[in-house]
Amino acid sequence: MKKALSIIISVFFILSICLCGCTNQDNSTDYSDKSNWAYFEADAKDKTADVFFVCPTVYSGADDTYNMELTDEKVKEDFVGAINMEKGIYDEDSRFFAPYYRQAGLNVYTMDISDREQYLELAFNDVKNAFEYYYENCNNGRSIILAGFSQGADMCIRTLKECFKDEDRQNQLVACYAIGWSITEEETEKYPQLKFAENESDTGVIISFNSEAENIDDSLTIPKGSKTLAINPLNWKTDGTVADKSLNLGACFTDYDGNIKTEIKNLTGAYIDSVRGALKVTDVTPEEYPPVLDIFQDGVYHLYDYQFFYRNLQKNVQTRIDSYESES
Repeated sequence: MKKALSIIISVFFILSICLCGCTNQDNSTDYSDKSNWAYFEADAKDKTADVFFVCPTVYSGADDTYNMELTDEKVKEDFVGAINMEKGIYDEDSRFFAPYYRQAGLNVYTMDISDREQYLELAFNDVKNAFEYYYENCNNGRSIILAGFSQGADMCIRTLKECFKDEDRQNQLVACYAIGWSITEEETEKYPQLKFAENESDTGVIISFNSEAENIDDSLTIPKGSKTLAINPLNWKTDGTVADKSLNLGACFTDYDGNIKTEIKNLTGAYIDSVRGALKVTDVTPEEYPPVLDIFQDGVYHLYDYQFFYRNLQKNVQTRIDSYESES
């Protein structure tokens, strides 16, 4: 009887791992399995830099499920689609690496900040393991761009904190584009490897901003009473200098295949709010660009952070790669 019970338990354990298809015995995702990567462009030897990109939130969550399952093929399709919407900003002169990871669902962001952390930690465990696999097996001393949006930006900042303590790695960093998430001055003081951008061409720095209407004083990404660091993607200044919409090289609205469906030159100007560090967008309205997700109120242009400033960001990525190469 004991022997039969032992066999049943063993079979159940093996089946549970096989059904998952993506994790090993310590519940970490196996990134030597290329099916756990949305993009893994290790063979693109002609590109100058490497981009390690972390996808924004596409998983909505369901019932008592708070992290995306890597066996959910429908969500993985959305995952690739969301990456494709932003990939064109980064991949012209870069190999592109983007892992699937057990990201936290949108339902996590309805929780108190302290309650979210266990689900974000699980997500980051995957991102960290993916980055370490990429670094140990593919990097070979190449220059690195970390990039992400929203939850992906949060994961990029966590990656800087945890994986770039070593000075050699810091010296490989072209930039970290952590768009749509907050980074505070206190964090940069605590973690010396977190250096915020000061202009359009400095390297080894974080580029971040959060777009919103001028009347907004509270949001998920910049809660009321807090202040984030920011750089204006139109004039690459960190103060409140107003950038006119004539500096906007092109807002691009892309589909899930990465195709630009609509491009509008000079769509909007912007300036940085001195109180909250938000990027105040001056020439659009919430009626034209609604928040879409109910975790944001009207006037929070979070979903458009990349789209409003697509061409300026695209140009800046190449500017920083060229600057890094000239310094090297």
